[in-house]
Order: sequence, then structure tokens, then C-alpha cells
Amino acid sequence: MLFLHMQITVQKIADTVGGKVVGNSNAIIYRPSKIEEATSGSITFIAHQKYIPFLSSSEASAYIVDDSFSVEEYTSKTFIKVENVYAAISQLLAIYDAKNKQKSGIASSAVIAPSASIGHNVSIGEYVVIEEDAIIEDNVIILANTFVGASANVGYNTKIYSGVQIYHDCKIGSSCIIHANTVIGSDGFGFAKQEDGSYSKIAQVGNVVIEDNVEIGAGCTIDRATMGSTYIKRGVKLDNLIHIAHNVIIGENTVIAAQVGIAGSTKIGANCMIGGQVGIVGHLEIADHTIFQAKSGMTKSVKEKGTKWYGYPAIEYNNYLRSFAIFKNLQKYVDRIKTLEAKIKNIERKD
Repeated sequence: MLFLHMQITVQKIADTVGGKVVGNSNAIIYRPSKIEEATSGSITFIAHQKYIPFLSSSEASAYIVDDSFSVEEYTSKTFIKVENVYAAISQLLAIYDAKNKQKSGIASSAVIAPSASIGHNVSIGEYVVIEEDAIIEDNVIILANTFVGASANVGYNTKIYSGVQIYHDCKIGSSCIIHANTVIGSDGFGFAKQEDGSYSKIAQVGNVVIEDNVEIGAGCTIDRATMGSTYIKRGVKLDNLIHIAHNVIIGENTVIAAQVGIAGSTKIGANCMIGGQVGIVGHLEIADHTIFQAKSGMTKSVKEKGTKWYGYPAIEYNNYLRSFAIFKNLQKYVDRIKTLEAKIKNIERKD
């Protein structure tokens, strides 16, 4: 782990991310920084042209750039050229983040049922509660004030941040990250209306299954299934403040931005991209590789793969843009029609 002491040469960083150094390969790096804030000892990156103007005044000791980036006019600076800037930065930051790994051990204030199974090299923080027959696999980190319900399972190498609530029978895969105050397995919104107008609760006897390599942001709520399972498939990434209702299925490697709501029994395909504040009604089927622009409202299923949608109710993306071009000038068109109508009336009077 080269970066634990936060002092490393540019050359060793280049070797780590598979890049080529142009400049001083022996420069010492202490920290990663944004290019706007970088100082001596920082390494930063340029992945978009809008950040190039910062180069002239930046004091960073090294810059990660694309292979095609022209460095000739910056002879006083040091660059690491890579094939994929974002992939290199992701790898670099993951290594820096290793220093934040919590040491293994169980806090004295943690409450763990005798029948719970706790794996090797596990870290359990202050005031964590783990109920009967729960399984905590090897290398799991559970931070303070987290609850793991009866017969729940937290998979290998998963990190659970403070205040997460994992209800009974829910299953969390390996190498997942769940951020603070997220709730996994709360009851689905199921009620039966009675003759007198009141509502009777329908028991929610299913669970939530989260597969491997899933990351869930802070303050999310994923409801347990009425029967069966609510599924979050392998590689899914959820932003903060998302609600996923009972019996929803989110396909592999789908990414969802903040404040999205997905109603019950909807099936989202693999590799979809869902923008912030999108609302999706229940019992729909969304094809793989579908893209929803922010604030869209989806009211019908999407059968064709790879389509884009926008608006409320959402329509095909290019159709929306064409329609919006008309809509934003609607008053002008109304005024023009009124003028034409007045001209027509004048002509009719003359006749």
C-alpha cells in the first residue's frame, strides 16, 4: 500500500495507474486536490477542456491527463499521461482512501446476539445492534449506531456507515457500500381499503436482496417485498435520498441520481441511467440501456433498448426537444394567430 504515508513520487503513481511521466518523475506527492485548489505537493487531473485555463496559475506538482493532451507549452510542469483519466483518478483515490479503513475489532458498547455469526477481521462500531441469527461475513466494517436485524446477512468486504438500518431477513452482497441513515427492508406501502373507508395493513413478508458491488447513498429507503424480494442487482449505484418501493427490481450496473422515486413492482433493466428527481410509476418494465433525463415522469413501459426520455409525462428525448422548441415560443405563436385572425376578419368585412 504505497500511499498510506501520503508521500509518493510521481513515477510510482504513474506505475500504479499505468501512465507515462512527462516532466519531473521524482517530484513528491502528498495529496490529491482539485485543480482550482491545488498547491505544491498536490496531484490533480484535467479531464475536460474547461479546466485547461487553470493550468497557467496552478501550483500542483503533477497533473493526470489524457494521452492526447498537448503538454509542449507547459514545459515547467509535470504530467502523467494515461489512456483514461477518470479510471486513473478512481484508482488513485481508492488507494488514498485505504488510509481511512477502520481497524478490526468490536466496540464494547455493541450488542450482538449469541446466535449471530461474526466473521474474521470484522470491525463493529459503538452502539451497533446485531440481532439473532444475523450473519456478518469476513472483512465487514459496520460503523456506529447501525442496526442489523434478525437473520440478515452482510456480505464479505462490505462497509456500512453510521445509522444504517438493515431489517430482518435482508441480504447484502459482497464489496457493497451503504451510506449513513439508509433504511433497507422497511415495509412496502401496502394497504387494503375497507368498506368504512379505513385502510387495513397488508403484511410485507418478503425481503430486500442487494447483490455484490452495489453502492447506496445516504438517506435512501428500499422497501421489502410484499412477497418474494426487492432486488438491487450487481453493480448498481444509487445516489442520496432515493426511494425504491416493494418488489422493484433494479438491473445490473444501473445508476440512479438523487431524489428518484420508483413505485412498486417496476422492473428497471441493466445499464440504465436515471437522472435526479425522476418519478416512475408502478408495474412498468424498463428496457436495458434506457436513459431518463432529470425530473422526468415515466408513466408507461419502455420496450426498446437504448432509448432516451424526457419531460412529464415523459416522451422520447428528441421529440421532447422539438416540442419544447415550440412550447417555449407558444405565446409568440398565439399572438401571431390572433393577428392573422384579425386580418381575416378585416378582409371578410371588406367582402
